[in-house]
Amino acid sequence: MAPLPGAELVQRPLQLYRYLLRCCRQLPTKGIQEHYKHANFLVHADEDDPERIRQIIQRAIEDADWILNKYKKQN
Repeated sequence: MAPLPGAELVQRPLQLYRYLLRCCRQLPTKGIQEHYKHANFLVHADEDDPERIRQIIQRAIEDADWILNKYKKQN
C-alpha cells in the first residue's frame, strides 16, 4: 500500500500531524487507532533544524505506511 494521497505535500509538522491522523483512521480498531494516534508525536517538538524536520517528516510517513501495510496484511 502506498502512502495516503497528499503525503508528498507534507512539509510542516502540523501537516504531518493531520496526515498521521488520517492514517490512524485507516486502522482496523479504535484501540489500535488510539495507540498510534498519540504515539511519540511530541518527542521531536523542540526540533528547529529544517533539514532534521524534513528527515523526521519523511521517516514518519514511511513508518505510517509500514503500519498501514502491517494491519492490511493481517485482515
